[in-house]
Amino acid sequence: MLDYLAIGHIARDLTPEGARLGGTATYAALTAHALGLRAGLLTATADDADLSPLNGLSIHRQPSPFSTTFENHYGPLGRTQFLRARAATLNDFDIPPDWSAASIVHLAPIAREVPPRMPARFPGVFIGLTPQGWLRQWDDHGRVSPAPWEDADSLLALASAVVISIEDVAGDWGLAEGWAARAAVLAVTEGERGATVFARGSRRRLPALVTPVVDATGAGDIFAAAFFVRLWQTADPWDAARSAVALASDSVTRVGIEGVPKQNTEVRKQNTEVRRRKW
Repeated sequence: MLDYLAIGHIARDLTPEGARLGGTATYAALTAHALGLRAGLLTATADDADLSPLNGLSIHRQPSPFSTTFENHYGPLGRTQFLRARAATLNDFDIPPDWSAASIVHLAPIAREVPPRMPARFPGVFIGLTPQGWLRQWDDHGRVSPAPWEDADSLLALASAVVISIEDVAGDWGLAEGWAARAAVLAVTEGERGATVFARGSRRRLPALVTPVVDATGAGDIFAAAFFVRLWQTADPWDAARSAVALASDSVTRVGIEGVPKQNTEVRKQNTEVRRRKW
């Protein structure tokens, strides 16, 4: 039995210092686990993938010839991202039967690997979306570029909450606001500026805490998981955003998945005792 199920590819992120474990589902599941939830991960990787950093999670791995692999190049015009390999598309009929009763299901595509029909497998549960992987396309050389979200209308209607980055929409607040109008709750992460949350007909910005930035990788994913967990527990989007911003702000002081919150006995106790809202 799971409290939190993240669905998406684990990634290999190629950096000058070597390959790192990454991917939204990785950061999100580890964050949920650190917050005291029973967390699981549905993913696809090659057989040689090292999953040892994910100890403590329940993992259902679909075999694949490749693991999803990204490489970022930085220049005067900013970041150019390349998809060097992609794992198999996830099969929604391969979900362990008891996982369908997870309290929170986080759909976390990074390379269009999650079928848009996936929410139908989880009626009546909290559905969190981070649609980044549906907002990407790539050419024959693997160069990643923005893509329209083809299933936005149907998925926004089904989601309990959505988290995007302002980078996902190339700074287009009009697009973000249009999605927010169709979503129950939508949060836009803005890096060092914090996050803007749309809910209950209101819009509020929650500023980030001032911390030394060592590595911002995964901060948005940590925000998303913390936001979904707290919103599920309290049904208060503003409280959820404050909690998520604090954890994301702290995460940038460490490198890679070391930025995931550390398990804290008192936090785990509080999270266990908080009333669970039925979705």
